[in-house]
Amino acid sequence: MRMNQEKYSKKTKIIALIAALILAYLVIHYLTKKTPMTIPPPVVAVQKPALLEMVEFVTQTGTTVAFNSVNLVARVSGYLDSIEFTDGTFVNKGKELFVIQPEPYWEQLKAAQATVAANQADYDYSKIEYERQQRMYKQNATSLNNVQKWLAKMEASKANLDKAKADEINAQITYSYTHISAPFNGRIGRHLIDIGNLVGNGVATNLATIEQVDKLYVYFNLNELDLIKLRAAAKAIGFKPTDINKVPVYVNFQNETGYKHKATLDFVNTGLNAATGTMELRAVLENKTNLFVPGLFVQVQIAISLPKKQLTVPNTAILYDQIGPYLLIVDKDNVVRLKRVDAGVAENGNQAITKGLTAEDRVIVDGLQNASPGNKVDIQGAQKTTS
Repeated sequence: MRMNQEKYSKKTKIIALIAALILAYLVIHYLTKKTPMTIPPPVVAVQKPALLEMVEFVTQTGTTVAFNSVNLVARVSGYLDSIEFTDGTFVNKGKELFVIQPEPYWEQLKAAQATVAANQADYDYSKIEYERQQRMYKQNATSLNNVQKWLAKMEASKANLDKAKADEINAQITYSYTHISAPFNGRIGRHLIDIGNLVGNGVATNLATIEQVDKLYVYFNLNELDLIKLRAAAKAIGFKPTDINKVPVYVNFQNETGYKHKATLDFVNTGLNAATGTMELRAVLENKTNLFVPGLFVQVQIAISLPKKQLTVPNTAILYDQIGPYLLIVDKDNVVRLKRVDAGVAENGNQAITKGLTAEDRVIVDGLQNASPGNKVDIQGAQKTTS
């Protein structure tokens, strides 16, 4: 009996010891348990929409064309004597460029001048004699028949003189064709005929081409809708056809941004091209530094509306999906919301929003990659606004 009591007491102590160890483990585990880490919400920058004056522009591809372009041709027959320019250089108006065998035409001019001199002498003598016959007739010293005969001779000699003078002028013009000069300041291309070749033999031989490039034409097209907007804007401010050169047009190279080259509208065609549904327009671009050359494809920008105040956001804040453009905004609880909007014109890094946005919306402009609709965010710094 006593032995049984000792065994029971020993077993009780072991159970108590195990219970104490388990309790100690639980206490230690509870006291040393770490609080799980929470991920802070992403940080974004927001901005209220800015009310700015925006102008709707349309951008098209245009082509540069020389302001003047002339094919220099041989208008007389002869051998090409000399070429007085270097291919591809700039020449001034009046600069002699080609000489075509002038000697035969110089001799023809001298012959014409001699004929004029002879007919002038004949006319002078006939006139003097006619006047003498008139005086003699008044003194009854000659007959009326003689007076009329010398009148006819004088008139015939006057006609011959006029013809001779006309022939002299034609000879002078023909001789001038032997010396071909630049019709304006411009750049001349390569010569197409070498010295010693016969030119102008029954055809107007093309010798070279000269182009005026200190200003250029820029041709471009507007579609029907943009044309209607442009005409409506012009009508709204009272533009007249004579005011066309007051319409600014901006031109860029294909690899440029900013539209820093200003031109002026010069010509609008009379009607739309039925095949393309577009209207041809032309602008004049100053080119004093010869930055542009004929034949370039350029980007052309023209305003098709009047300035209008609109809510705008940085164009980097606008996102797009299959449905269309949208913005991410932050509500009063700092929760990100998606707003569908209609985007308008873009200018200087700002995009007009024509529908779906209010002046009090807080638009996420930085940190878009970390923001998702329905999640909270922290706003970085003070809320930014623009004027």
